[in-house]
Amino acid sequence: MRRVPRVVATDLDGTLLRSDYADSPRTREVLRGLDDAGVHVVFVTARPPRWLPVLADLAGGHGTAVVLNGAAVYDFASGALEHVHAFERAAAAAIVDDLRTAIPGLAFVLERMDGPVFDPGFVSTHPVPDDARRVDVSSTLRDGDDPRDTGPGAAVGKILARHANLGHDELYARVADIVGERAVLAYSGAAALAELTAPGVTKAAGLARWCAAHDVAPSDVWAFGDMPNDLPMLAWAGRGIAVANAHPDVLAAADDRTTSNDDDGVAVYLERILG
Repeated sequence: MRRVPRVVATDLDGTLLRSDYADSPRTREVLRGLDDAGVHVVFVTARPPRWLPVLADLAGGHGTAVVLNGAAVYDFASGALEHVHAFERAAAAAIVDDLRTAIPGLAFVLERMDGPVFDPGFVSTHPVPDDARRVDVSSTLRDGDDPRDTGPGAAVGKILARHANLGHDELYARVADIVGERAVLAYSGAAALAELTAPGVTKAAGLARWCAAHDVAPSDVWAFGDMPNDLPMLAWAGRGIAVANAHPDVLAAADDRTTSNDDDGVAVYLERILG
């Protein structure tokens, strides 16, 4: 076998997974080969932790994911979250209040460490848990009597904002102008959905923290991605690879390219290093 990186970091949706959100036998075989070779595979995703258990078999023996665009690290074996970098509560409250005032009609979701809190008016394009809490999210960010809104579980890793009548470009421009440097505004491919993480929290930062804790240098990491929220990670890694279906900005910035996600691009690229 040829020389391999110590870590392969890959985005999930649009990169490792096909457009129907499924993996393929070819991808599973390659990931097993990396696991057998001692290469640690880290999923790096905008997904919340609750969407990860269905991928436990794909995660292999190492079972690590950087979730919420870098806000935490999820351990598949235990379900625990580590390296949490969430919004300060007052900062999250101010951001939500300022956005509501400036853009009437915005609806929010708070992706917390203990699960999501939905504004009653938020329309999700993904299945919503049957026991999901629906309440004015601003009320959960103020001092109150509800014990669910205190403690580590209530830490907000990501704020999502959607408006029924604003397109993607207008929504992003207006949110960026209001939020400024108080949050990182990322685009993971979800149309007309603004995704906010705390200052300095990106996929690259989350992956870098995990790598530092495991004594892995950037030069020992290969990273795969498809959307603008992957750009910092692809730049940080020793080698950044874009799938063929990637956003034009990602294709332009990547060190290398592979085939599309629907053609198992990550597996195709990694087969080169497996004998």
